[in-house]
Amino acid sequence: MLPEAFLSRMEQQLQVEFPAFLSSYDRPRNAGLRFNPLKAETPPSVPFSLTPIPWEPNGFYYPPDQRPGLHPWHDAGLYYLQEPSAMAPVTLLAPRPGERVLDLCAAPGGKSTQIAAAMGNRGLLVCNEIHPKRAAVLSQNIERMGISCALVLNEHPARLAERFAGYFDRILVDAPCSGEGMFRKETAAVTDWSLQTVQMCADRQTEILRSAAVMLRPGGRLVYSTCTFAPEEDEGTVSRFLSAHPDFALEAVRSSLFSPGRPDWVPGCLPELSGAVRLWPHKLAGEGHFAAVLRRTAGEEHCPAEQSAPAFPAELSGFLQENGICLPEGTLVQFGQTLYLAPPALPCLSALKVVRPGLELGRLQKGRFEPAHALALWLHQAAQTADFPPESREISAYLRGQTLPGAQRGWTLITAGGLSLGWAKGSGGILKNHYPKGLRHY
Repeated sequence: MLPEAFLSRMEQQLQVEFPAFLSSYDRPRNAGLRFNPLKAETPPSVPFSLTPIPWEPNGFYYPPDQRPGLHPWHDAGLYYLQEPSAMAPVTLLAPRPGERVLDLCAAPGGKSTQIAAAMGNRGLLVCNEIHPKRAAVLSQNIERMGISCALVLNEHPARLAERFAGYFDRILVDAPCSGEGMFRKETAAVTDWSLQTVQMCADRQTEILRSAAVMLRPGGRLVYSTCTFAPEEDEGTVSRFLSAHPDFALEAVRSSLFSPGRPDWVPGCLPELSGAVRLWPHKLAGEGHFAAVLRRTAGEEHCPAEQSAPAFPAELSGFLQENGICLPEGTLVQFGQTLYLAPPALPCLSALKVVRPGLELGRLQKGRFEPAHALALWLHQAAQTADFPPESREISAYLRGQTLPGAQRGWTLITAGGLSLGWAKGSGGILKNHYPKGLRHY
């Protein structure tokens, strides 16, 4: 049951379009997935019915009665399940390899993983989430998709603004919102909604954008997006921001796929907000989104001090050589006995809440090195590999934590149809399972 105040507002705003908008809630929910080019440049044939999503080259619709999340290739990070209209903001952000990019409100990670794919794992992607539990989920998705260029932080945006003024080439602010575009997916979005919630979100969004503005370099691009239809949180928030920040300008989006913004729905709104875009559920196959593209026209660029890096321990170097692994250029980071490879020119992270400082390589343990699950998911091949069809009994057993037959000795990369899935260690004619217990299928 949709909130009465929401329906009344939508009817007043949409007028003759309102019946079509309301009827969109009666159709099946749109389900989408986005292939991960970091795992396979040309996606293998999957056992699902797929239809292209027009605004994202790697995005596809699939029928809601199919379950790609249960297939082993989901565990391997071949694709990310993502609501189709939520793929639009990163397309507008247009990140490129080698850039410094910030996803300021990043959990659960759909847009962060989309950014990393567009960057080709080259450059620096900072993924931040203020809520610790959501930051942990974000970190898990960064790992599953084989991403090596990303840091995951758990900070308040204002804290990051103190450290990264004028630093990023591109920033995505997919802001916390009243979630009107999530009504069909989450009943909590309906029960938590109120006119007061809309205003509270608009105030919070203004504060987040203020911090984001500080961190964008001159000439940089910022995309602000929400999954709500509320004009106070959409055109209204961006209009207030532009009025308070004369060093920013809106870049109009020209697209036949999306609808223009509606500044006429907000008293005193800047008329140029018609250059923002709205994705309406009654006009395209998606649940709904809003996005505005902003450019910083003036200011100063800064680069924080870089983090010093220790030398590679002999245990790690020996493991890499023995297993035929060539790491990309990067900065070694050590937290206790755990080693990570962060992107090169890593900014100093001292005093920040760091959840994941790059690609987790593994742990030093009593003179030996034990590789991390994240390293397996990043790899495409290793000196020893055991490949099985994705729907085989062996892969099913591996995902349940069982041993596999194998004559290999030492660390072996388990792959499902050629896609890396995790580690096993060969000894005595069997491959001992090293798939993480928290990820196993029971």
